Amino acid sequence: MNHAVELAPHRFAGLVAPAVDRAVAAALDAGRRRGGAELGRRYGGPAATGFLVEFRTRLGEPGGIVDEPGFAAVTRHRDPAECRRALDKQVAYGTLHRLPDGGIAATERGLAFLDELRELHAEVTAELWAGHEERVVRLLEASGRLVAYALVLDAEQPAAAGAAFAATAPPYEPDGTPAGVLLLDRLDALHHHRADAHAAAWTAAGHTARSVAALPPGPERLAIDLETDRRAAGPYAALTPEERLTVLADLAALPG
Repeated sequence: MNHAVELAPHRFAGLVAPAVDRAVAAALDAGRRRGGAELGRRYGGPAATGFLVEFRTRLGEPGGIVDEPGFAAVTRHRDPAECRRALDKQVAYGTLHRLPDGGIAATERGLAFLDELRELHAEVTAELWAGHEERVVRLLEASGRLVAYALVLDAEQPAAAGAAFAATAPPYEPDGTPAGVLLLDRLDALHHHRADAHAAAWTAAGHTARSVAALPPGPERLAIDLETDRRAAGPYAALTPEERLTVLADLAALPG
């Protein structure tokens, strides 16, 4: 196989996206089953913690902020009015507070929840990916380079930067963060990088979040998907074709 052709960045972007999403979903689902629901109930339930979980990679850092465009970008496929009402409830529960410019930040209570959530994710990822430590180490190194390179590209081309990625990256990684949590959060940031690319692609094609969700399979959807791959490809130039192949193999081998 000619890896330089078969795994060019834009082709890799399309292949790696479902593998990233599968790994993230498996870890988050394991967390919910292991004790995430009980943890959430101690802080008021989903109405009090939902956005903390969703924006944990930024809000978990003391002083971490998610701005209004970032919030809107991450929730772009949901009803804005419903999201505002849900946010109002979470503010009322005292786990989030609004900033004067419309951004959000975690309260002390919210930070305490996120500290416990990080411990839970450490436990479940260690168990879920037990026996795959070498793969996790390789994926950690690769995902760290990808997130860092994506941030550099966004800084160099701010007009093309994605708001959802900016709301989730760089992930908060305090000293001593276990490998499983680091990998989960880096992969989650990469998921949002692609989400921004997808939004840019369907917007350029004249769609809205609602209309693109209703678009049936066919040439138009395929064209949007290919444009998404092209727009999402930038960070993957940081990896060699051989490294891209290894990343795909390692993600495919992770249980979940």
